[in-house]
Amino acid sequence: MINSRILKKRKRIALVAHDHKKKDLIEWAIFNKTILAKHELIATGTTGKLLEENLDRPVKQMLSGPLGGDQQIGAMIAQGEIDVLIFFWDPMEAQPHDPDVKALLRLAIVWNIPVANDRATSDFLMTSPLMHEEYEATIPDYNSYIKRTV
Repeated sequence: MINSRILKKRKRIALVAHDHKKKDLIEWAIFNKTILAKHELIATGTTGKLLEENLDRPVKQMLSGPLGGDQQIGAMIAQGEIDVLIFFWDPMEAQPHDPDVKALLRLAIVWNIPVANDRATSDFLMTSPLMHEEYEATIPDYNSYIKRTV
């Protein structure tokens, strides 16, 4: 049996950025303002405020990443409430909440949602025809894993 879920035409996009990458994410979002306007945006704390101000549109805001925002978005991914994750992370800077970041990225892979971690990949993702139509995403079957751990 193949499990799947439908990503609707209007995607729920989570936007996250480490401190030194917020400027890059905001510039990218402004460049993609027209495309992003067709979707629902969710973001961690400060990133959400900056996006709302610069895009002049509502952004659902979670807590700041280090205060649990990454985990809130991770929970939304696990509950099927996020369709795409754009996460501009800083590979040159150690993050005090690195385990949360790793957990967030892990959940995106577990639930097979598209993930972009830099501007080039984000541009490719936004311009994909699949971004603008319904898409049936396959969800891996974890039943054997669940049975193994019980």
